Amino acid sequence: MASSQQLAQLDRLERQITTLVAAYQQVREELADANTTVQQLRADVREKDRQLKERQNQENIVKLVHTIAGEPTHANELKLRLNEYIRELDKCLAYLRD
Repeated sequence: MASSQQLAQLDRLERQITTLVAAYQQVREELADANTTVQQLRADVREKDRQLKERQNQENIVKLVHTIAGEPTHANELKLRLNEYIRELDKCLAYLRD
């Protein structure tokens, strides 16, 4: 009888261990998914920061143009030059990203 009880107890332990291993595997998969999501969100934040800085730079340029716009003849020339510089910078940034 004692061996029968021991076998039953071993059987319960085996089922519990199997359940724990399955739960452990599931938690590991969830953790891996969460880590992937975190990495993606960090990349998104970096991209948004870059875009924000780019927008701030463009805003500063526009403010500068409006400040200098007191002289209309020079303002158009300045706007054209600044737009040309911005296009060149955008090309350089695109080149650096590749």
